[in-house]
Amino acid sequence: MSKRGRVLVAMSGGVDSSVAAIMLHEQGYEVIGITMKTWDYASAGGSSKETGCCSLDSINDARSLAVGYGFPHFILDIRDEFGDFVIDNFVDEYIAGRTPNPCVLCNTHIKWSALMKRADKLDCEFIATGHYANIRMHDNGRYVISKGRDENKDQSYVLWGVSQENLARTQFPLGGFTKKEIRQMALEMGQEELAQKSESYEICFVPENDYRAFLRHKRPTLDEEVGPGNFILSDGTVVGQHIGYPYFTIGQRKGLGIALGKPMFVIEILPESNSVVLGEEHELEKSQAFVRDVNLIKYASLQEPMEAVTKIRYKDAGAESLITQLDGNIMKVDFSHQVKGIAPGQSAVFYEGSDLIGGGFLMK
Repeated sequence: MSKRGRVLVAMSGGVDSSVAAIMLHEQGYEVIGITMKTWDYASAGGSSKETGCCSLDSINDARSLAVGYGFPHFILDIRDEFGDFVIDNFVDEYIAGRTPNPCVLCNTHIKWSALMKRADKLDCEFIATGHYANIRMHDNGRYVISKGRDENKDQSYVLWGVSQENLARTQFPLGGFTKKEIRQMALEMGQEELAQKSESYEICFVPENDYRAFLRHKRPTLDEEVGPGNFILSDGTVVGQHIGYPYFTIGQRKGLGIALGKPMFVIEILPESNSVVLGEEHELEKSQAFVRDVNLIKYASLQEPMEAVTKIRYKDAGAESLITQLDGNIMKVDFSHQVKGIAPGQSAVFYEGSDLIGGGFLMK
């Protein structure tokens, strides 16, 4: 084993994880690459060529790079665990009238768990990923995730669920770099094709980013179970019919299939009556939210209410807020001004400066 230690690197075949692996290799770590196959395109209802991190091309690219640099590479098939947990949850959340956050669940319950299990078997002290985030030990002895240097690529939002035990053995080699710098590094490493690889912003297991078709594929009787329902206003007035509440999300404006003479948005979903509540944009605004299943990162607990910046979606700039930890692993969030589009099921993530205080799932 090298003096730096042995590290298991999650390699998707993309530029970020590939450069992360090369960086650690050149820094003197004993690198072992691993590519996780999380889903099968055909079983998900895909009709076009398989693309993304789980495609055969991506797996081969990761393996080819590892061979070229002389370090071992393994493929780990976790389709069963991924499907049972992440995909089933994705479907169940829409049926419950919520908007799921599959990347958080995958990181928290599947990828880190699978990596740690394999790291132990291979005597790896550390695991590493290509996430744009940073990690350090705080003065209080806890491991803290903080934002990556590239604000446009920062991925700390999807990492709030990772446990302290797992963070203690985790490295994020790309945290101090921008995406542009990583692409330039790939070029300088002689990886021209890798440097030009495009990236997907879609949910990895939803073909063509069509979640409605995916829901129907996974639950063939869904349309029969749910059936058409009513579009209503906040006062209960029926203004039209929709195809079924699971096919809508909070904040949605396009694709409603109804025209009311002015821009209207989905402001609430009521599964019990198969109703979708529509309203004007200002009706999406709220000043308070409650967050369940909270995992704290920077502090073990919050004894007093604390000022924080709360993000309610990945690309959200965040809003000043006062967060209060309640019983039952719930956080109350009081925003300093009205925020738009709080969607139950999505993540709310709390920051102190660049540091991740913790996060959880928005409640109804």
